[in-house]
Amino acid sequence: MSYFMVDVEADGPIPGEYSMVCLGAVIVDAHLNRTFYGQIKPVSQLWAPKALAVSGFSREETLLFDDPQQVMGDFRDWIARETRGKPIFISDNNGFDWQFVNYYFHRFLGSNPFGFSSTNLGSLYKGAARNLSRNFRHLRQTKHTHHPVDDARGNAEALLSMAQQFDLKIRLR
Repeated sequence: MSYFMVDVEADGPIPGEYSMVCLGAVIVDAHLNRTFYGQIKPVSQLWAPKALAVSGFSREETLLFDDPQQVMGDFRDWIARETRGKPIFISDNNGFDWQFVNYYFHRFLGSNPFGFSSTNLGSLYKGAARNLSRNFRHLRQTKHTHHPVDDARGNAEALLSMAQQFDLKIRLR
């Protein structure tokens, strides 16, 4: 298995009516230096200014970003090159990140290389800590900047720390 920590920024709360602005991923391994980053042109006319502001981009900037089909194709190809065994999607808020990535893969490419499942980092931490009120974010080393590669790297650092702290069986390649 290959673990992919994924993060997205979007200009609204749901895919289809709103758009994924950018996407970042990091291969979970000892180095955390194999990354993917894509900026994606909006797919709808709707956008929420407060949501877009989180990304640091203006609407005008996003209109110049890359075609979604191209970015998702590049992401699919990168996943294929980097995967040994099954690719596993992990994010700190997979209720948000997964819905956008899954929607974009199916809409623009017809399938999702991750299949139909994802893993929520926060839920994994709560289970490992055996405490539903615990939060993993103190385990990040990389600052949470809302650049999706930075955020994915920080979350991957947290996962590696969790694996060590709780003796989680995770195969790193």
